[in-house]
Amino acid sequence: MTEVFVDLPNAEQIQRFVAVISNLQGDFDLFDGNRILDARSLMGIFSFDLTKPIKLRIYHDSNENLEAIRAFIAGTENER
Repeated sequence: MTEVFVDLPNAEQIQRFVAVISNLQGDFDLFDGNRILDARSLMGIFSFDLTKPIKLRIYHDSNENLEAIRAFIAGTENER
């Protein structure tokens, strides 16, 4: 299991994020305070505070999963 923080500041980024993780193996959960959400839930993500990074828990550790979401990880230089 791996935990990272992801930055999903707008609807376009949320749609791209969900599209990417929908094609990956394993389960992904997002955490906002005491709330836990399946990270593949497009509408659910909009209920979170998107002004700050959101904790993402990845239950299937693999280099493929981390590489696929690298562009969304908070604090990384990425091309959006």
